[in-house]
Amino acid sequence: MNNMLMSLALVLLIGFCISGIFKKLHIPSLLGLIITGIVLGPSVLNLLDPKILSISSELREIALIVILFRAGLSLDISDMKKIGRPAIMLCFVPATFEIIGAIVLGPACLGLSRVDSAIVGAMLAAASPAIIVPKMLWLMEEGYGTDKHIPQLIMAGASADDIYAIVLFTAFIGMSKGDGISAWTIVSIPISIVTGLAVGIVFGIVISQIFRRIHLRDTVKILLCFGLSFLFVGCESFISKYVPFSGLLAVMALGGAILNRRATVAKRLSVKISKIWVGAELLLFVMLGSAVEIKALLSAGLGSVLLILGALLFRSVGVIVSLLGSGLTWKEILYCDVAYFPKATVQAAVGAIPLAQGLLCGMMVLTTAVLSILITAPLGAILMDLTVKKCLKRSKNPRELSSRNPGLNLPPEEQASQLTGKL
Repeated sequence: MNNMLMSLALVLLIGFCISGIFKKLHIPSLLGLIITGIVLGPSVLNLLDPKILSISSELREIALIVILFRAGLSLDISDMKKIGRPAIMLCFVPATFEIIGAIVLGPACLGLSRVDSAIVGAMLAAASPAIIVPKMLWLMEEGYGTDKHIPQLIMAGASADDIYAIVLFTAFIGMSKGDGISAWTIVSIPISIVTGLAVGIVFGIVISQIFRRIHLRDTVKILLCFGLSFLFVGCESFISKYVPFSGLLAVMALGGAILNRRATVAKRLSVKISKIWVGAELLLFVMLGSAVEIKALLSAGLGSVLLILGALLFRSVGVIVSLLGSGLTWKEILYCDVAYFPKATVQAAVGAIPLAQGLLCGMMVLTTAVLSILITAPLGAILMDLTVKKCLKRSKNPRELSSRNPGLNLPPEEQASQLTGKL
């Protein structure tokens, strides 16, 4: 009997079943997938082949690449220009406040050093488009907050702050390995952002021209884009020996450049990738759960919960600071605040990286990542549903918006694929 095939069968069959049950209960399905991984993993039933567990970090990295490429295909710079300063500030200010909160609270709550607390903070700082995007699409369809572009504002910030948090997460891991905090470490962060953007944009322009001149099936286009994306991430360590470089940011910039040059193609590719994401999402969250040790989860529980909730308060202040002077009412700012609560996909993708790299804080980061998903994903989703009608004004002609944007008349899954993607 092939143990790896049996393990994959268990992951797929049980994962889809549990996911479906959670959806029926109106609970984020990713919670069911994490629980599936915990039950199937070494901590409980130990039914997964060690060969699969040994490549779980690579599977999570591939899923992260899929996420970021889809984010690039959906992040329209023109929308952010229309919204202006608040959209730009939401891309990094709330995340910065949350990281600061983790650095302040980490030593007391988890007994970590400041640098290791910064790793936890950067892991927590990314909001979850997986929860946020479908909610914002519903707002756009129903006309809630559309007069002030609130759904677009939230979606843009939720997509972009992921990159900011991931870049800082990588930098803090380097510090924890012994590189220390130096002037060069600080300077390397903006340099890696610039070089990552530049490489992604240049390759995006080139491949867009190829798509324009040569007829290729969409499936082939996706494979070419993924090939470039894997190349960016795979070469990051080599390039970084000579100049700071973010391969993950290059992946997102690649998608953004294609959207800017070939918008129709970008939308078609987003629909195709949504089908890939169904499997990638399942593997990502199940494998994350399988890496969790129950004893570590229980021992770190209270301190991690306090840190997560405390960091959320810091993030809330960051959202308020970003939106001051934006013309939004306090109720509208409150809704934007709770919309940034959910954590999910990025935490699942990067939560186990410190453990895989042998850092002493690795298990603590992983357990905090899992707890952040279990706590904030349902909390954010429920609060968004409870506050939407109380905090946001409805457009007088919400259906007029749908007629101008036919994609909003599609089912939620297709809307997510065509407009931003369910990240």
